[in-house]
Amino acid sequence: MSGAASDTRAVRAGEELDATKLAPWLDAQLGDVVAADALTIEQFPGGHSNLTYLVRRAGVEYVLRRPPFGTKVKTAHDMGREFTVLSHLAPVYDKAPRPLAYCDDEAVLGCRFYVMERRRGVILRKELPRELTLDAATARRLCELLVDALAELHAVDYAAAGLGTLGKPAGYVERQVRGWTERYGGSRTDDIPAVTEVAAWLAAHLPPDGAPTLIHNDFKFDNLILTPALDRVTGVLDWEMATVGDPLMDFGTALGYWVEGTDSQPMQMMRFGPTIVPGMMTRAELCARYAERSGRDLGDVVFYYAFGLFKTAVVAQQIYYRFAKGFTKDPRFAQFIHGVRTLADQAQAAIARGTV
Repeated sequence: MSGAASDTRAVRAGEELDATKLAPWLDAQLGDVVAADALTIEQFPGGHSNLTYLVRRAGVEYVLRRPPFGTKVKTAHDMGREFTVLSHLAPVYDKAPRPLAYCDDEAVLGCRFYVMERRRGVILRKELPRELTLDAATARRLCELLVDALAELHAVDYAAAGLGTLGKPAGYVERQVRGWTERYGGSRTDDIPAVTEVAAWLAAHLPPDGAPTLIHNDFKFDNLILTPALDRVTGVLDWEMATVGDPLMDFGTALGYWVEGTDSQPMQMMRFGPTIVPGMMTRAELCARYAERSGRDLGDVVFYYAFGLFKTAVVAQQIYYRFAKGFTKDPRFAQFIHGVRTLADQAQAAIARGTV
């Protein structure tokens, strides 16, 4: 991966991997014998949930994924599940990286983890690299690429790919609202009435479940790998929350990440990508593109957008909880409680006006 925001860094203090234990495991899984001191490990600084490392071994680069240290919600960081999803998906969805080896022996690194191929390309984050300038036409094309890649994922025959038992699509919408509401309660640290009010509105306005598809649940620019020409998506990352369920819930999550130039200043400060660059689609335009590509009815899109914001607020709360309890020292996480408030306020505003 290239671009200033996606380069690797030295491993953060407290998140180191034991090379003396990792090296022999890699030898057994990948062949050849490489001395532990010949193994180099760096960390990808992006992301706020599972930890991602670049491992160089015998001249070959691999990506290692493991759960965060001190995580409270272990079911949200199931490495075996993520490895299984990629194993079945990569052959039928060329944007999914190929997984190589899975470790369920926690004696190696103190957790379960897996290793996959590294794919290089451009990843767009909140701030564009200094060397990259987007004109309006390119910005719009990037929006189209994102929406089209999501619609393509939702068109995968998940049962034929061997993922028919991955999720429980019946009652998915209600279960998601209830589950994320419970997660908020389990990681709550501050009194933020807007969060509980949005949760109550969602529970009272549940749309019927749509026909199930494979869904990613974290689809945004910084989980996409693009060609240097920015004309094609070559990879989709971070499959930890993938399941089978209502695709409009997936689209709503993606919409929740989409910040426009007319949104509040707090929302713009916490945007998840360069979505305020001139030429980028509005949320309404994203909806029109997805409806065209997928053929799905977006009549209840305000619900899905509000859910996306609510879910992201809960994720931010869970991350802040880890920081507040001392499970992580990452200074990025200290400000996440403000994000919880901002996202909940945005959801309330969308509900009040009846539009995204």
